[in-house]
Amino acid sequence: MTGAWTRWRGLLRQFLQREAHPLVQFIKYGIAGVVATGTHILVFFVLALWVFPAMLADTGVDAWLINLLDIDMPELDAATRQRNFILNNVIAFLLANVVAYGLNFYWVFHPGRHRRHVEIALFLIVSAISLVVGVQIGVVIIRVFHATTTVAQLGNIIAAVMINYVCRKFIIFKR
Repeated sequence: MTGAWTRWRGLLRQFLQREAHPLVQFIKYGIAGVVATGTHILVFFVLALWVFPAMLADTGVDAWLINLLDIDMPELDAATRQRNFILNNVIAFLLANVVAYGLNFYWVFHPGRHRRHVEIALFLIVSAISLVVGVQIGVVIIRVFHATTTVAQLGNIIAAVMINYVCRKFIIFKR
């Protein structure tokens, strides 16, 4: 019993500090990513539903969400929906990156590969690249496939996660 408790305490200690086995570090990155992505999604949908409308009132998951929340969504032309999709993602990006940097810096990775201002600049540059690529994928999904905003946002998130992990792990932070 004592050996099992010692192993669990060691695993818990790895989750509570930066020093961790690579598998634990990847799990922690995943948790931090879920929190940051959750922040992005929450901010995006709050804006898309109430501030800068970007949802289709009569199609798919967008319509389901609008009906569930009993929102009066205006009819939007494709250009307005695309513009608002981009604007909402930029605002959500800024807030989610504050969360992501804090979690990555204090919990997941070891800072110090670069000076702090360089590290923050690289973090924001990589995040901006993933935002641009992800949003462009979302715009293509809207424009070419005429998919819902929710489906476009899913494409955006998948692209961003892939780009961010590789760059943060191997370029920005110490492993």
